[in-house]
Amino acid sequence: MALDHPLTIGPVSVRPGLLLAPMEDVSEHPFRLVCRQMGADMVYTEFVNAEGLLREDPDGPRRTSHKLDFTDAERPLGIQIYGASELSMEEATRIATAREPDLIDINCGCWVSNVALRGAGAGLLRDLPQMRQVVRRVRGATHLPVTVKTRLGWDAASIQIIEVAKMLEDEGVQALAVHCRTRAQGHKGDVDYAWIPRIKAAVKIPVILNGDIVSPQTARKAFDDTGCDAVMIGRAAIRHPWLFREIRHHLETGRVLAAPTQAERAELCLHHLRLSVTHSGERYGIISMRRHYGGYFRGVRGAAQLRGELCGLRELEPIETRLQELASVTDDVEAAVAGHEVDLG
Repeated sequence: MALDHPLTIGPVSVRPGLLLAPMEDVSEHPFRLVCRQMGADMVYTEFVNAEGLLREDPDGPRRTSHKLDFTDAERPLGIQIYGASELSMEEATRIATAREPDLIDINCGCWVSNVALRGAGAGLLRDLPQMRQVVRRVRGATHLPVTVKTRLGWDAASIQIIEVAKMLEDEGVQALAVHCRTRAQGHKGDVDYAWIPRIKAAVKIPVILNGDIVSPQTARKAFDDTGCDAVMIGRAAIRHPWLFREIRHHLETGRVLAAPTQAERAELCLHHLRLSVTHSGERYGIISMRRHYGGYFRGVRGAAQLRGELCGLRELEPIETRLQELASVTDDVEAAVAGHEVDLG
């Protein structure tokens, strides 16, 4: 099903619809590039605080506005913004629109307390009239497609996702991404994909499934069982950026690619490191890479020790040297199956 119908949002049309989720301190420019190269159809910025964007001194550090930076190599790309005030969201949308992304996404799903308990993110699920006002103001401030990412509800007793979806469609939202947990769950407990077909039956806009897409098989099952128009991948992409490529291959062929070898892991990690240093400078580029080493070498013998070793290095040259050493030592068995398929029967 995923290969039969492209995900279409305004002028954006991608197939099968493998999206990198917006993640604070993770989905920055270098990681977005890596995921696009690994097969992600569309990527999103880190979520941008509307109030922080408006308060930022244009002559001071660009702590918030730098999140709006992207290159054409990342397209199609959505800028995601969040805030509780419709007026701030309106003005932030104008600023984001001037950067000419492919779409504007409204964060109505962030569950962390310092966002949700202040009425932003998933906090809007407790005030649907305010959510409507935020969406209306954002829609009026841009010519770009507007999409929304949200959760099933604030908690299990207050799930109103069908009503939310209808309201958003009425307000002109062109796609809806749903993390299939409540705000109360955070990232714990089981996802409930059963809501996706019900949402699909209630609205005509594309519905994107998010939550626990961790393998080619889970992605295929999500498409087949729910009829979702796309899947959005977050934490699993940090643990395994090859996942986009593997899902695409599985959807196209029914087969599963073998896991990347140690050499492939080290080579992609080195590529990511260099992108990070180019983007943020040596000091901050190296610091930002520390959250990724565990994913790049997940499953490699001695991975925890290796992660500690790499995190302890503070200059680019010794990290490059260590990664180049890892790339040159390839297990013969791994090398024999690198890039090959595994037949699941």
